Amino acid sequence: MTRPGYITKIDDIKELSEDDATILRKVEEKFPFRASEYYLSLIDWEDKNDPIRRIILPEPDELDNWGDLDPSTESDNTVLPGVQHKYGPTALMLVSDVCGGICRFCFRKRIFMGTESETVQNLSDDIEYIKKHPEISNILLSGGDPLMLATSRLEPIVRKLREIDHVKIIRIGSKMPAYNPYRIIDDPSLLEMIEKYSTKDKRIYIMTHFNHPKELTEVALEAIDLLTKAGAKPTNQTPILRGINDDPKVLGELLSNLAAAGVAPYYLFQCRPTIGNQHFSVPIEEAYQILEEAKSQCSGLAKRVKFAMSHKTGKIEIIATDDKYTYMKYHQAADKNNIGKLMVFNKNPDAKWLEDYGDPVSESTPDYLK
Repeated sequence: MTRPGYITKIDDIKELSEDDATILRKVEEKFPFRASEYYLSLIDWEDKNDPIRRIILPEPDELDNWGDLDPSTESDNTVLPGVQHKYGPTALMLVSDVCGGICRFCFRKRIFMGTESETVQNLSDDIEYIKKHPEISNILLSGGDPLMLATSRLEPIVRKLREIDHVKIIRIGSKMPAYNPYRIIDDPSLLEMIEKYSTKDKRIYIMTHFNHPKELTEVALEAIDLLTKAGAKPTNQTPILRGINDDPKVLGELLSNLAAAGVAPYYLFQCRPTIGNQHFSVPIEEAYQILEEAKSQCSGLAKRVKFAMSHKTGKIEIIATDDKYTYMKYHQAADKNNIGKLMVFNKNPDAKWLEDYGDPVSESTPDYLK
Protein backbone atom coordinates (compact mmCIF):
# COMPACT_ATOMS: atom_id res chain seq x y z
CA MET A 1 0.00 0.00 0.00
CA THR A 2 1.33 3.45 -0.95
CA ARG A 3 0.98 5.91 1.89
CA PRO A 4 0.45 9.65 1.31
CA GLY A 5 3.61 11.63 0.59
CA TYR A 6 4.65 15.26 1.03
CA ILE A 7 4.00 18.40 -0.97
CA THR A 8 6.44 21.31 -0.87
CA LYS A 9 5.04 23.61 -3.56
CA ILE A 10 1.79 25.54 -3.53
CA ASP A 11 1.42 24.83 -7.26
CA ASP A 12 1.11 21.12 -6.50
CA ILE A 13 -2.09 21.53 -4.47
CA LYS A 14 -4.74 20.69 -7.03
CA GLU A 15 -7.62 21.89 -4.82
CA LEU A 16 -6.43 25.52 -4.95
CA SER A 17 -7.79 27.85 -7.59
CA GLU A 18 -5.26 29.62 -9.78
CA ASP A 19 -6.20 32.95 -8.17
CA ASP A 20 -5.54 31.58 -4.69
CA ALA A 21 -2.29 29.94 -5.78
CA THR A 22 -1.06 33.21 -7.28
CA ILE A 23 -1.64 35.06 -4.01
CA LEU A 24 -0.01 32.36 -1.89
CA ARG A 25 3.09 32.08 -4.07
CA LYS A 26 4.13 35.53 -2.83
CA VAL A 27 4.07 34.29 0.75
CA GLU A 28 5.85 31.07 -0.21
CA GLU A 29 8.77 33.11 -1.52
CA LYS A 30 9.47 34.31 2.04
CA PHE A 31 8.11 31.51 4.23
CA PRO A 32 8.42 28.00 2.77
CA PHE A 33 5.45 25.65 2.54
CA ARG A 34 5.39 21.95 3.37
CA ALA A 35 2.54 19.53 4.12
CA SER A 36 1.71 15.86 3.94
CA GLU A 37 -0.96 14.73 1.51
CA TYR A 38 -2.65 13.07 4.47
CA TYR A 39 -2.92 16.37 6.37
CA LEU A 40 -4.17 18.28 3.33
CA SER A 41 -6.90 15.64 2.96
CA LEU A 42 -8.38 16.84 6.27
CA ILE A 43 -9.18 20.29 4.82
CA ASP A 44 -12.73 21.21 3.86
CA TRP A 45 -11.83 23.07 0.69
CA GLU A 46 -15.28 24.66 0.53
CA ASP A 47 -14.56 26.47 3.79
CA LYS A 48 -12.03 29.30 3.46
CA ASN A 49 -11.85 29.43 7.26
CA ASP A 50 -11.24 25.72 7.75
CA PRO A 51 -8.89 25.42 10.77
CA ILE A 52 -6.65 22.81 9.14
CA ARG A 53 -6.27 25.07 6.12
CA ARG A 54 -5.34 27.93 8.43
CA ILE A 55 -2.74 25.82 10.25
CA ILE A 56 -0.90 24.64 7.14
CA LEU A 57 -1.56 26.93 4.14
CA PRO A 58 0.19 30.30 3.72
CA GLU A 59 -1.82 33.50 4.13
CA PRO A 60 -1.04 37.01 2.88
CA ASP A 61 -1.22 38.27 6.47
CA GLU A 62 2.11 36.54 7.10
CA LEU A 63 3.77 39.36 5.18
CA ASP A 64 2.74 41.94 7.80
CA ASN A 65 5.74 43.64 9.36
CA TRP A 66 5.30 42.39 12.93
CA GLY A 67 7.32 40.23 15.25
CA ASP A 68 10.84 38.86 15.49
CA LEU A 69 12.56 35.79 14.07
CA ASP A 70 13.76 34.73 17.53
CA PRO A 71 11.21 36.17 19.97
CA SER A 72 12.40 34.09 22.92
CA THR A 73 16.08 34.82 22.15
CA GLU A 74 16.97 31.14 21.96
CA SER A 75 20.36 32.19 20.65
CA ASP A 76 21.23 33.50 24.13
CA ASN A 77 20.83 30.01 25.58
CA THR A 78 22.71 28.08 22.89
CA VAL A 79 25.75 26.41 24.48
CA LEU A 80 26.73 24.26 21.47
CA PRO A 81 25.39 24.09 17.91
CA GLY A 82 21.91 22.63 18.29
CA VAL A 83 21.97 22.55 22.10
CA GLN A 84 20.18 25.03 24.35
CA HIS A 85 20.43 25.05 28.13
CA LYS A 86 18.12 27.72 29.52
CA TYR A 87 16.75 25.98 32.60
CA GLY A 88 18.96 24.00 34.98
CA PRO A 89 17.14 20.63 34.80
CA THR A 90 16.39 20.79 31.07
CA ALA A 91 18.48 20.82 27.91
CA LEU A 92 17.05 21.18 24.41
CA MET A 93 18.59 19.44 21.41
CA LEU A 94 17.57 20.51 17.90
CA VAL A 95 18.13 17.25 16.04
CA SER A 96 16.25 17.96 12.80
CA ASP A 97 15.62 20.96 10.57
CA VAL A 98 12.66 19.38 8.73
CA CYS A 99 9.03 18.97 9.77
CA GLY A 100 6.17 16.88 8.41
CA GLY A 101 4.48 20.21 7.76
CA ILE A 102 5.41 23.81 8.39
CA CYS A 103 2.97 25.39 10.83
CA ARG A 104 2.21 28.87 9.63
CA PHE A 105 2.54 30.14 13.23
CA CYS A 106 5.88 28.40 13.84
CA PHE A 107 8.15 30.25 16.29
CA ARG A 108 11.27 28.72 14.71
CA LYS A 109 10.41 29.50 11.11
CA ARG A 110 13.90 30.97 10.81
CA ILE A 111 15.09 27.35 10.53
CA PHE A 112 13.08 26.88 7.32
CA MET A 113 14.07 30.19 5.72
CA GLY A 114 17.46 29.17 4.36
CA THR A 115 19.48 30.65 7.21
CA GLU A 116 22.42 28.88 8.83
CA SER A 117 21.55 25.52 10.36
CA GLU A 118 20.88 25.50 14.11
CA THR A 119 20.74 21.73 14.49
CA VAL A 120 23.14 19.42 16.32
CA GLN A 121 26.51 19.25 14.56
CA ASN A 122 28.60 16.99 16.80
CA LEU A 123 26.65 14.50 18.90
CA SER A 124 29.73 13.43 20.88
CA ASP A 125 30.34 17.01 22.06
CA ASP A 126 26.70 17.39 23.01
CA ILE A 127 26.63 14.17 24.99
CA GLU A 128 29.82 15.19 26.77
CA TYR A 129 28.27 18.54 27.74
CA ILE A 130 25.22 16.79 29.20
CA LYS A 131 27.43 14.33 31.10
CA LYS A 132 29.29 17.24 32.70
CA HIS A 133 26.05 18.86 33.88
CA PRO A 134 24.46 16.54 36.46
CA GLU A 135 21.68 19.05 37.06
CA ILE A 136 20.23 18.12 33.64
CA SER A 137 17.56 15.54 34.42
CA ASN A 138 15.57 15.74 31.19
CA ILE A 139 16.28 16.29 27.53
CA LEU A 140 13.88 17.66 24.95
CA LEU A 141 14.57 16.53 21.40
CA SER A 142 13.11 19.04 18.99
CA GLY A 143 13.82 20.82 15.73
CA GLY A 144 12.27 20.66 13.17
CA ASP A 145 10.68 17.36 14.06
CA PRO A 146 12.77 14.48 15.44
CA LEU A 147 10.39 11.94 13.91
CA MET A 148 11.37 13.19 10.47
CA LEU A 149 14.65 11.39 11.14
CA ALA A 150 14.80 7.73 10.22
CA THR A 151 14.67 5.61 13.36
CA SER A 152 18.18 4.41 12.53
CA ARG A 153 19.36 8.02 13.01
CA LEU A 154 17.18 8.80 16.02
CA GLU A 155 18.03 5.64 17.95
CA PRO A 156 21.74 6.44 18.53
CA ILE A 157 20.77 9.79 20.06
CA VAL A 158 18.28 8.19 22.43
CA ARG A 159 20.67 5.36 23.26
CA LYS A 160 23.53 7.69 24.18
CA LEU A 161 21.22 9.81 26.34
CA ARG A 162 19.98 6.69 28.11
CA GLU A 163 23.57 5.86 29.03
CA ILE A 164 23.74 9.04 31.15
CA ASP A 165 22.48 8.14 34.60
CA HIS A 166 21.25 11.59 35.61
CA VAL A 167 19.07 11.98 32.50
CA LYS A 168 15.74 10.66 33.78
CA ILE A 169 13.33 11.83 31.09
CA ILE A 170 13.68 12.08 27.32
CA ARG A 171 11.03 14.14 25.57
CA ILE A 172 10.47 13.97 21.82
CA GLY A 173 8.63 17.02 20.53
CA SER A 174 6.66 16.01 17.45
CA LYS A 175 3.64 17.01 15.39
CA MET A 176 3.92 13.83 13.32
CA PRO A 177 0.97 12.17 15.12
CA ALA A 178 -1.10 14.99 13.60
CA TYR A 179 0.78 15.69 10.36
CA ASN A 180 1.56 12.13 9.29
CA PRO A 181 0.57 9.38 11.75
CA TYR A 182 1.67 6.77 9.20
CA ARG A 183 5.25 7.63 10.15
CA ILE A 184 4.48 5.89 13.44
CA ILE A 185 2.02 3.24 12.25
CA ASP A 186 4.29 1.95 9.48
CA ASP A 187 7.55 1.83 11.43
CA PRO A 188 7.72 -1.01 13.96
CA SER A 189 11.39 -0.18 14.58
CA LEU A 190 10.34 3.18 16.09
CA LEU A 191 7.98 1.43 18.50
CA GLU A 192 10.66 -1.14 19.36
CA MET A 193 13.08 1.67 20.14
CA ILE A 194 10.58 3.37 22.44
CA GLU A 195 9.79 0.08 24.17
CA LYS A 196 13.50 -0.48 24.77
CA TYR A 197 14.37 2.95 26.12
CA SER A 198 11.12 4.04 27.81
CA THR A 199 11.59 2.09 31.03
CA LYS A 200 9.46 1.92 34.15
CA ASP A 201 11.70 4.42 35.95
CA LYS A 202 12.90 6.53 33.01
CA ARG A 203 10.15 7.30 30.53
CA ILE A 204 10.14 8.72 27.02
CA TYR A 205 7.51 11.42 26.60
CA ILE A 206 6.07 12.28 23.20
CA MET A 207 5.23 15.98 23.24
CA THR A 208 2.42 16.04 20.70
CA HIS A 209 1.18 19.17 18.98
CA PHE A 210 -2.54 18.84 18.33
CA ASN A 211 -4.03 22.29 17.75
CA HIS A 212 -7.62 21.43 16.81
CA PRO A 213 -10.04 18.51 17.36
CA LYS A 214 -10.13 17.79 13.61
CA GLU A 215 -6.53 16.55 13.86
CA LEU A 216 -7.56 13.74 16.21
CA THR A 217 -8.54 11.36 13.41
CA GLU A 218 -8.81 7.58 13.67
CA VAL A 219 -5.30 7.11 12.28
CA ALA A 220 -3.88 9.79 14.57
CA LEU A 221 -5.47 8.04 17.54
CA GLU A 222 -4.08 4.72 16.31
CA ALA A 223 -0.58 6.24 16.23
CA ILE A 224 -1.03 7.58 19.77
CA ASP A 225 -2.27 4.19 20.94
CA LEU A 226 0.77 2.44 19.46
CA LEU A 227 3.14 4.91 21.12
CA THR A 228 1.37 4.44 24.44
CA LYS A 229 1.48 0.65 24.21
CA ALA A 230 5.21 0.91 23.47
CA GLY A 231 5.67 2.70 26.78
CA ALA A 232 5.74 6.35 25.73
CA LYS A 233 3.80 9.00 27.64
CA PRO A 234 1.99 11.34 25.20
CA THR A 235 1.56 14.91 26.39
CA ASN A 236 0.13 17.77 24.34
CA GLN A 237 1.01 21.42 23.93
CA THR A 238 -0.49 23.99 21.59
CA PRO A 239 -0.54 27.75 21.26
CA ILE A 240 -3.88 29.49 21.37
CA LEU A 241 -4.48 30.62 17.81
CA ARG A 242 -6.93 33.07 16.28
CA GLY A 243 -9.32 31.29 13.93
CA ILE A 244 -8.17 27.82 15.00
CA ASN A 245 -8.80 27.15 18.69
CA ASP A 246 -9.81 30.52 20.13
CA ASP A 247 -13.41 29.35 20.61
CA PRO A 248 -14.10 27.96 24.11
CA LYS A 249 -16.22 25.15 22.67
CA VAL A 250 -13.47 24.11 20.24
CA LEU A 251 -10.72 24.39 22.83
CA GLY A 252 -12.79 22.50 25.40
CA GLU A 253 -13.42 19.74 22.87
CA LEU A 254 -9.70 19.53 22.10
CA LEU A 255 -8.74 19.27 25.79
CA SER A 256 -11.45 16.72 26.53
CA ASN A 257 -10.68 14.55 23.50
CA LEU A 258 -6.97 14.58 24.29
CA ALA A 259 -7.60 13.49 27.87
CA ALA A 260 -10.00 10.77 26.70
CA ALA A 261 -7.29 9.42 24.37
CA GLY A 262 -4.75 9.36 27.19
CA VAL A 263 -2.86 12.43 25.99
CA ALA A 264 -2.24 14.74 28.93
CA PRO A 265 -3.00 18.42 28.16
CA TYR A 266 0.23 20.13 29.23
CA TYR A 267 0.66 23.69 27.96
CA LEU A 268 -1.58 26.18 26.22
CA PHE A 269 0.98 28.70 25.01
CA GLN A 270 0.53 32.35 24.29
CA CYS A 271 1.38 32.71 20.58
CA ARG A 272 4.93 34.05 20.40
CA PRO A 273 5.45 37.39 18.62
CA THR A 274 7.30 35.76 15.75
CA ILE A 275 7.52 37.49 12.41
CA GLY A 276 4.41 36.70 10.35
CA ASN A 277 2.33 35.60 13.37
CA GLN A 278 0.28 38.69 14.17
CA HIS A 279 -2.96 37.37 12.66
CA PHE A 280 -2.76 34.28 14.89
CA SER A 281 -2.13 36.14 18.13
CA VAL A 282 -4.92 36.46 20.72
CA PRO A 283 -4.53 39.07 23.52
CA ILE A 284 -3.44 37.45 26.78
CA GLU A 285 -6.47 38.37 28.88
CA GLU A 286 -8.90 37.27 26.17
CA ALA A 287 -6.99 34.00 25.82
CA TYR A 288 -7.18 33.44 29.57
CA GLN A 289 -10.95 33.89 29.56
CA ILE A 290 -11.30 31.53 26.58
CA LEU A 291 -9.31 28.88 28.40
CA GLU A 292 -11.28 29.26 31.64
CA GLU A 293 -14.57 28.92 29.77
CA ALA A 294 -13.20 25.90 27.88
CA LYS A 295 -12.08 24.27 31.15
CA SER A 296 -15.54 24.77 32.64
CA GLN A 297 -16.77 22.21 30.08
CA CYS A 298 -14.10 19.64 30.96
CA SER A 299 -13.34 17.02 33.58
CA GLY A 300 -10.41 17.48 35.93
CA LEU A 301 -8.08 15.41 33.77
CA ALA A 302 -8.57 17.82 30.87
CA LYS A 303 -8.03 20.83 33.14
CA ARG A 304 -4.38 20.03 33.85
CA VAL A 305 -3.27 22.39 31.08
CA LYS A 306 -1.27 25.47 32.09
CA PHE A 307 -1.56 28.75 30.20
CA ALA A 308 2.00 29.99 29.75
CA MET A 309 4.18 32.41 27.84
CA SER A 310 7.62 31.22 26.68
CA HIS A 311 9.32 34.52 27.36
CA LYS A 312 13.06 35.08 27.01
CA THR A 313 13.29 35.22 30.82
CA GLY A 314 11.36 32.01 31.40
CA LYS A 315 8.00 30.25 31.23
CA ILE A 316 5.51 32.64 32.75
CA GLU A 317 2.18 31.19 33.78
CA ILE A 318 -0.89 33.42 33.50
CA ILE A 319 -2.79 32.38 36.60
CA ALA A 320 -5.70 34.85 36.95
CA THR A 321 -7.32 38.13 35.99
CA ASP A 322 -9.87 40.26 37.82
CA ASP A 323 -11.45 43.67 37.28
CA LYS A 324 -8.17 45.53 37.73
CA TYR A 325 -5.21 43.19 37.52
CA THR A 326 -3.63 40.30 35.69
CA TYR A 327 -1.62 37.85 37.78
CA MET A 328 1.38 35.89 36.52
CA LYS A 329 4.15 33.82 38.01
CA TYR A 330 7.35 32.24 36.78
CA HIS A 331 6.65 28.56 36.24
CA GLN A 332 10.29 28.20 35.13
CA ALA A 333 13.01 30.80 34.77
CA ALA A 334 16.44 31.29 33.26
CA ASP A 335 17.39 32.91 36.58
CA LYS A 336 16.43 30.26 39.13
CA ASN A 337 15.86 33.03 41.70
CA ASN A 338 12.75 34.00 39.73
CA ILE A 339 11.07 30.58 39.84
CA GLY A 340 7.74 31.02 41.59
CA LYS A 341 7.91 34.82 41.58
CA LEU A 342 4.42 36.34 41.48
CA MET A 343 3.82 39.44 39.34
CA VAL A 344 0.73 41.63 39.34
CA PHE A 345 0.05 43.93 36.39
CA ASN A 346 -2.58 46.51 35.59
CA LYS A 347 -4.96 44.96 33.09
CA ASN A 348 -4.29 45.68 29.43
CA PRO A 349 -6.83 44.08 27.09
CA ASP A 350 -4.52 44.65 24.11
CA ALA A 351 -1.42 43.05 25.63
CA LYS A 352 -0.03 40.09 23.67
CA TRP A 353 3.37 39.72 25.36
CA LEU A 354 4.95 40.54 28.69
CA GLU A 355 6.52 43.81 27.52
CA ASP A 356 3.06 45.15 26.64
CA TYR A 357 2.27 45.40 30.35
CA GLY A 358 5.17 47.59 31.45
CA ASP A 359 6.37 47.33 35.04
CA PRO A 360 4.37 45.19 37.49
CA VAL A 361 2.24 46.90 40.12
CA SER A 362 3.77 44.51 42.61
CA GLU A 363 5.89 41.39 42.68
CA SER A 364 6.85 38.96 45.39
CA THR A 365 9.22 36.05 45.76
CA PRO A 366 8.24 32.90 47.68
CA ASP A 367 9.89 32.49 51.07
CA TYR A 368 11.71 29.34 49.97
CA LEU A 369 13.65 31.38 47.39
CA LYS A 370 14.68 34.16 49.78
